[in-house]
Order: sequence, then C-alpha cells, then structure tokens
Amino acid sequence: MNFSGDKSRLLGITKELNLQWEQAKNSWRDAKSAEFEHRYIQELQAGVNRTVMVIEKLDELLKKMKADCE
Repeated sequence: MNFSGDKSRLLGITKELNLQWEQAKNSWRDAKSAEFEHRYIQELQAGVNRTVMVIEKLDELLKKMKADCE
C-alpha cells in the first residue's frame, strides 16, 4: 500500500481550491470575505497540512513494516 497517490491528489485538489478562492476574492472584498477566508480556507489549509504529515508518516511506517516482514 502506498499513500503517495492519495497525498498528491489531496494536494492537487487543495491547490485547485486555492486557485478558485483567489478568483472569488477578486470580486468579493469585504469583511465577510476575510472572515470566510480565516474561518474556512485557512483552517482547511492547516488541516490539509496536518493530514499530509500523517500520510507521510503512515507511508513510512508501512514501508518499514513491509521491509521488516521480508
């Protein structure tokens, strides 16, 4: 089992979301926009970053387990 594909997909989707958000911010510039970005976009990015770290650790552990079993 290899999680690198899942990690790449998650990062790609997050990148696309960030691009869409940047486009939306071009026409939505008020206090609610800033609140939305802080409350949802930034929190989501932080969650994605934590998830990527966990995926990388899981991938390392699985590789070690596989090597130990061989």
